[in-house]
Amino acid sequence: QVQLVESGGGLVQAGGSLRLSCAPSGGTFSWYGMGWFRRAPGKEREFVATISWNGISTAYADSVKGRFTISRDNAKKTVALQMSSLKPEDTAVYYCAARVAGGTSTRASDYGYWGQGTQVTVSS
Repeated sequence: QVQLVESGGGLVQAGGSLRLSCAPSGGTFSWYGMGWFRRAPGKEREFVATISWNGISTAYADSVKGRFTISRDNAKKTVALQMSSLKPEDTAVYYCAARVAGGTSTRASDYGYWGQGTQVTVSS
């Protein structure tokens, strides 16, 4: 059983930065593909970023490309989402997700494990 715990959310002004972290427990982290998704108030959950098991492949939503960076450290068993140039529209609950298949995926249905989420609020 894989459990995911996100941290690093908070309140930041527009243009600022935040770094989210996800620490999985259980399972074999280094084999899993990982992703970040978010759900803004009144909206559907949407894909943000994904990274393959070895960190070689990544993909981003167009809305965050060039501003967000996903990375992982298999030795420390963590995955991070560095967010820069934040905008009010980035305000959402951010979720870390893991998939047993080690590749990247932009589809939420491909992920079998989810964290509880961490709130990110960007003020204008």
